Amino acid sequence: MEAQRAAEIQVVLEGIRLPASRDALVRYARPEDAAAASALQRLPDREYDRLDAVGEELMRTPEPPTNPPRQTIEQQTQLQQEQQERQEG
Repeated sequence: MEAQRAAEIQVVLEGIRLPASRDALVRYARPEDAAAASALQRLPDREYDRLDAVGEELMRTPEPPTNPPRQTIEQQTQLQQEQQERQEG
């Protein structure tokens, strides 16, 4: 994960009581930023005593692989919807 995104997730977590488990971090982040909660879910399951430790671990955690066929389908669907809107409008 990029350092900037890790820092953004740390901002989402400001105010959480530390130490906190991975699951507590996920629960705290979910209402504010679902993508942050998803990234936190990939952290090792342990206690975190500092937000800096969370950020460091996030930067070591690999991003999930993308799904190019799904992305292509979503792009094609979007294009079809835009074309249909132009034809109707």
